[in-house]
Amino acid sequence: MSAPKLAVFKLASCDGCQLTLLDCEDELLALAGTVEIAHFLEATSTVLPGPYELSLVEGSITTAQDAERIRTIRANSRHLVTIGACATAGGIQALRNFADVDEFRRVVYAHPEYISTLATSTPVSAHVDVDFELRGCPVDKRQLIEVITAFLAGRKPDVPNHSVCFECKRRGTVCVTVAEGKPCLGPVTHAGCGALCPAYRRGCFGCFGPSGSVNLPALIPVLRRDGMDDEAVVRFLHTFNAAAFDKELTS
Repeated sequence: MSAPKLAVFKLASCDGCQLTLLDCEDELLALAGTVEIAHFLEATSTVLPGPYELSLVEGSITTAQDAERIRTIRANSRHLVTIGACATAGGIQALRNFADVDEFRRVVYAHPEYISTLATSTPVSAHVDVDFELRGCPVDKRQLIEVITAFLAGRKPDVPNHSVCFECKRRGTVCVTVAEGKPCLGPVTHAGCGALCPAYRRGCFGCFGPSGSVNLPALIPVLRRDGMDDEAVVRFLHTFNAAAFDKELTS
């Protein structure tokens, strides 16, 4: 019986999540013995045809070609998992969703007529069915390995949906908002980073996007108390997961 095929694809992104997978090193060596890496251009030029047991997709949909390509990937994948803020929420490039893309092209490019792009940057799930979304900018290597092994073993990934605040409590980190009055998105941000920023006495920037239980109406007055005006609050939310937090802000 042939080994299941694993594929890794990139759309509009910085490659950071694929590099996280490469950084797994020892775990990847163990994984390579149980699967056939059929498509992973960041690691090898070898490309094998589908269908694939599991496809990991990094990056958002920003062009018509992206939209067509993701439909092909979906058709060739038994399971499709999106990895990272770009693939799950549109990424930093989703800031275009709140501006005039044609104006950007005129200002940035000497020949804007050569640039073909969509007016918005959207997550993969806006175009095809997705079996699981793994958040982060970049994703956490422990969660990534858990998701891969779970799907290959035929079980549900054990990835919690609670907020960064839980991780702060688990590692014994003093709350930077309570103790120092620093703005922090930890209460509304998906866990997975290990509460990295608060551990260094910095507020959470929301790299992992909204958690499973988001209460922005309760958090925003706290951000204002800690020195942010309305414009600063919007800018704070419009970073790695701009479109996802904006959806929570306007819902």
